[in-house]
Amino acid sequence: MKRLGPSKRVAMAVLALSLTACSLTACSRDYIFEGNEYSNPIKVARIKELYQARDACLAKNAVPSAGGGSDVASIARAVSLSCAPETDRLIAATNVDRDPKVVEAIRNDTEQRATLYVLKARG
Repeated sequence: MKRLGPSKRVAMAVLALSLTACSLTACSRDYIFEGNEYSNPIKVARIKELYQARDACLAKNAVPSAGGGSDVASIARAVSLSCAPETDRLIAATNVDRDPKVVEAIRNDTEQRATLYVLKARG
């Protein structure tokens, strides 16, 4: 077998150390996602239940709001506000790092879904 020169040995050592450091930092946090898969099935099941509870609340509250006089956006806002407790529970379960972007994304998703339920109720 051919011996490596000093510069190649240093490069190999740096590569080995960087790979080790990368693998250690990836394991240091409690991640919900692992690649495209969920890593904690119990947490995943709980989050799915919370999404279903929020969506059920939106559907239930969109039906009585199906009056023809108001615009869809204002009715959807009211429906999403009426389901704030369900949305807050969903945010608490999914946003373990308390990232404001995640909070905003879930609230926007809730309002969009409320709009869909209001449109279905009118249709």
